[in-house]
Amino acid sequence: MILNEKIKASEVLLTGINGEDLGIVSRDEALAMARQLKVDLVCTSLYSSPPPCKLVSRGAAKQEATKQKQEERKKDQPMKLKEIRLTANIEDHDYDTKYRQAEKLLASGNAVQLVVKVQGKEGPKAKELIERLLKDLASVGKKETGIQVSGKQAAVRVNPS
Repeated sequence: MILNEKIKASEVLLTGINGEDLGIVSRDEALAMARQLKVDLVCTSLYSSPPPCKLVSRGAAKQEATKQKQEERKKDQPMKLKEIRLTANIEDHDYDTKYRQAEKLLASGNAVQLVVKVQGKEGPKAKELIERLLKDLASVGKKETGIQVSGKQAAVRVNPS
């Protein structure tokens, strides 16, 4: 981002504080106007001639740039995998709590691994529980893997939609 005196072009395509088009003016005239209104002159692109510039309130341009950098950094971070453990014999209230936890994690952009602990012949019951959870979470996430029932647990991974 290029501000005020660092703009080297002799003429700029100027946009006012409220977005009004002020046309092509000389750099010196644009800087004088910025000083008069106590704002910054910000160049938005260097790839066109004359470069488009706009008048922005002091500090707002830098604040906007730092906010944009933070968002980019946030997008670059890999998705985290959170695990939620349940048992096949779960009560309604506990189910609701685990459902809300999973929904909150998916809404914040994390992947969720749903793991149901299996004891004895609870395999089909555990699979039903996971299918019910997947159906309820369909609005915020979609399953990445199939339901895997193996030995002592049944598991599935859900990614945010």
